[in-house]
Amino acid sequence: MEIMNSAPPPSRAGRPRASAENLNTRVSSRQQILDAAAALFSEAGFSGSSTRAIADRVGIRQQSLYYHFAGKDDILAELLSGSVRPSIDFVEGIEAWVPDELSPAGALFALASIDARTLRRTPHNIGTLYLMPEIQDPRYDAFRNQRRELRAIYGRLGAAAAHPDVTGTITEERIGAILIQLTEVVIQLRRDDQGATGDDDATIAASCLRVLGLSTAEISAAREEADRITALVQRSAAQPA
Repeated sequence: MEIMNSAPPPSRAGRPRASAENLNTRVSSRQQILDAAAALFSEAGFSGSSTRAIADRVGIRQQSLYYHFAGKDDILAELLSGSVRPSIDFVEGIEAWVPDELSPAGALFALASIDARTLRRTPHNIGTLYLMPEIQDPRYDAFRNQRRELRAIYGRLGAAAAHPDVTGTITEERIGAILIQLTEVVIQLRRDDQGATGDDDATIAASCLRVLGLSTAEISAAREEADRITALVQRSAAQPA
């Protein structure tokens, strides 16, 4: 039956859809919501953002947002997890190779580089929200546990890579806390006028080894090893399952 060009029909029950002019078909609706929320959380803070404002920025109805997320708490939880989970997944794939096939220094350089890159690429510098008081809510236990897990990995690799005069004066737990804070300096770099670049990833990784007492030559060797292992991991990930 031919549809006449007249007033639009009444809305039907079911999932509302975005308007055609606002819908980016190359990016999933879920990802568009995450990107919009990251922008709003960074601009207005978590408490200053609403699901209606997020939906408006995407160009969808508020009900459509609830098809993907129960609320803005779930959105923030996914954004936060996305800032640490890739680093954990990466290092879990290589830590078993230490020390037989990969040196602790090489593994640590690779981890710090990947972690800095992940934080550098998160939408709208979501890492700036790490210190929000809302993050202490039990709803974000998963993120805090993931970050503690990552910090512990930094501690293990750092303690194994450090020179004896360093490990003799500082605990593994403290090493982990220092190294993860060094890596997260990229969050502050992104807030500065010059921003953060790909060159900063390697600089930050080298700084992690430097505080552990490694020499310039040892850091260079670790970087070469990290480059090889990162390329290998990336090729493996690209292989079909």
